[in-house]
Amino acid sequence: SWNNAQWEEEWTIQLSLASQPGTALEQLHIFSLAHILRRPIIVYGVKLVKSFRGETLGYAKFEGVYLPLMWEANFCNRSAICLGYTRGHFSALVAMEVDTSDNLGASANLADDKDEQIMYLPLTDYEGQLLPIHFLTMEERGHEEELLRSWLDCNVTDGGLLVAKQRIGPKPSSVRIMVDDWLNRYRQLANDKEPEAAIADAQHISEEGETDMDE
Repeated sequence: SWNNAQWEEEWTIQLSLASQPGTALEQLHIFSLAHILRRPIIVYGVKLVKSFRGETLGYAKFEGVYLPLMWEANFCNRSAICLGYTRGHFSALVAMEVDTSDNLGASANLADDKDEQIMYLPLTDYEGQLLPIHFLTMEERGHEEELLRSWLDCNVTDGGLLVAKQRIGPKPSSVRIMVDDWLNRYRQLANDKEPEAAIADAQHISEEGETDMDE
């Protein structure tokens, strides 16, 4: 195991990497973000990093659960944030908005009396194995499912898979206004293009007619 001086040196290196634009992130950066937000982070991703030729370069090692273990659990949000990792990039994974009050099972959206939606997030990989929890102490290893249940609101599907609830409340009014404005701009662009498309089609038909007559 490392001594304090080695940990201090590693921490200094990680801080330096985080301050350089374009530098690849490490697992420690996600772990730190979970503590800043006081919220678990689940990363779904590829297990192997490959080149553009499809050659395997190594293990990705990002997939898994990052818990803010240095806080008390009751001081943190139990609804996890989801990220996807592939080809060296992270992407935010956001639930689709569906207007339904039906229970559609795992990974479905639900509406309840509080006007919130619930997304069920798998805590296992495609082989049914629990996602790894990063940065556990030796004492915590071997108690992964217990830890997940203590930090997340967990359920078990009919198929026996462990899932976590992600609660999505109503958007703030400022966010709704921003989204509506963004959608309206694209609707306007689509409406503006319709007359142009009709004119182009008419011209195309006219040109074909002239060609037929010439023949």
